[in-house]
Amino acid sequence: MNDFGTALNGHFYAIGVGPGAADLLTVRAVNLIRGAHTIIAPRSERADESQSRLAIAPYLNGQEVIDHAYPMRRDEEATMRCWQAMADVIVARCRAGQAVVQITLGDPLLYSTSCYLIDLVRAALSDAQVHVVPGISAFQAAACRFAEPITLQEDRLVLMSATDLDAVERALDECETLVLYKCGKKLADLVRLFERRGLAGQLRVACYVEQDGRQALLTDPQAIAAYDSGYMATMIVHVSRRKWQAPA
Repeated sequence: MNDFGTALNGHFYAIGVGPGAADLLTVRAVNLIRGAHTIIAPRSERADESQSRLAIAPYLNGQEVIDHAYPMRRDEEATMRCWQAMADVIVARCRAGQAVVQITLGDPLLYSTSCYLIDLVRAALSDAQVHVVPGISAFQAAACRFAEPITLQEDRLVLMSATDLDAVERALDECETLVLYKCGKKLADLVRLFERRGLAGQLRVACYVEQDGRQALLTDPQAIAAYDSGYMATMIVHVSRRKWQAPA
């Protein structure tokens, strides 16, 4: 049985490295990164460097690091070609006896690049060779910065992409706390929506949370609407609180 004290030869690990701060990695993640032969560090084709690689910089000690640029556009065919090519590299390295790690910001199973790779790699290796290590998600780090509870008692939490504003508005009727990812280019539209719903004072926005020199924490609706955040913006909307429900 693997106690995750170190990475095993021939195994693949999808590792969440948290929002970007090196000291927010788990002990397990650090041990596996230090023990890996090869580390896959993804970055958007629009970015000059990998934020996930910056987060693990203190733990590198000679491992091979492969910089992997991936497309940031709505093209499913191009996206899958890109990740299949990287999956082929990972499988070949594992079959050659290497321990391979792919790092990703946040958690590997939540709006993550790892979501593409895990199934592709598992199709070629055994389930026992594929591992996922959780990481702190952006909404958790953001909520901690504002020091406000996400849920209480029987509150319902909805986490979703902000790309469909109609779906966002419908979600307000189904939860007490709404968390929105991918809202950087829609902040002004979102503020108008929440103003109309009487929730403008309940908005919390964190951009590039826990990333040195880039973090912005916003609560003022006008400041939120005017902010040009780029891609990494997380919005938390405190819709209401739900009272304890009577037992059925």
